[in-house]
Amino acid sequence: MPLSPPIEAVVAGHICLDIIPAFPAHGAALEPGKLIKMGPATISTGGAVSNTGLALHRLGIKTQLMGKVGDDLIGRAILDFIGPTLAAGMIVAKGETSSYTVVINPPGIDRTFLHCTGANDTFTAADINAEKLAGARLFHFGYPTLMQRIYNDGGREMEKIFRQAKAVGLTTSLDMSYPDPKSEAGQVDWPAWLKRVLPHVDIFLPSLDEMQLMLQTKAAAPEIARQLRDWGVKIAGLKMGDKGLYVRWPDRELHAPCFRVNVAGTTGAGDATIAGFLAGVLRGLPAEETMALAAAVGACCCEAPDATSGIRSWDETRQRIQAGWKTL
Repeated sequence: MPLSPPIEAVVAGHICLDIIPAFPAHGAALEPGKLIKMGPATISTGGAVSNTGLALHRLGIKTQLMGKVGDDLIGRAILDFIGPTLAAGMIVAKGETSSYTVVINPPGIDRTFLHCTGANDTFTAADINAEKLAGARLFHFGYPTLMQRIYNDGGREMEKIFRQAKAVGLTTSLDMSYPDPKSEAGQVDWPAWLKRVLPHVDIFLPSLDEMQLMLQTKAAAPEIARQLRDWGVKIAGLKMGDKGLYVRWPDRELHAPCFRVNVAGTTGAGDATIAGFLAGVLRGLPAEETMALAAAVGACCCEAPDATSGIRSWDETRQRIQAGWKTL
């Protein structure tokens, strides 16, 4: 029996179940006491572990997922969606609640998320399976802003996790999510947290909105990326929604515009963009092609209402770019 290819990427951090009700085409106002007739709900896994991990998998990158769920119905649904191979690194925590998100996505209106963090709040460095890191090439961690034990100690737990990955020679990558400014995560001293963590991170691709909130600034992407590089990260980029992706390397800066698509939803588009970028890095593409691939995978994601079903294979995505796919 031929040996299976070695794991290339380990994706750890936040995972949940996404429930996305289908709104009528004309939209609907959410009013107290009013019944709104909806279409079928799309149900899929969400969070960085699922969104970025499954996108990497569909791009042909041998991937292992490391997240935490409870021993409940939602947890079992998450594991069923992922499948036994990708879920081999997942933890099932007895007696804990699994995380879920209800995505309110009316036509023409930005999304609202009703989110329960669940077992993600108890995830720590002890939940990283060091044996499964050995032999991989890249370690990506996503959404510490939705994981209480990761964000509430000034970055020490996150630093410990990245030190583990660095100790076995992995390239490290970090992604954030937008914290509720009024929540506990929104009150974290994020500049201090990032100063502790970023020296151990090779690739950091948050959104511009996230960094403007966390750093309490209205600065543009180039200025923020310079600050992040000064704090120790090697490659700093900002996802800018329909304005594209900006990335600063040690010796250059590049901008990739978005590709034109018929948008069915934007859930997971940022995670998919990161997956495209990481896949380009793992496959050794030049910087310009890596940027285009990142933008393309993010665009494909937007063609489906959920976070992963719009993702295409490596060959399909690159062929679409090479065929002259128009940008915004």
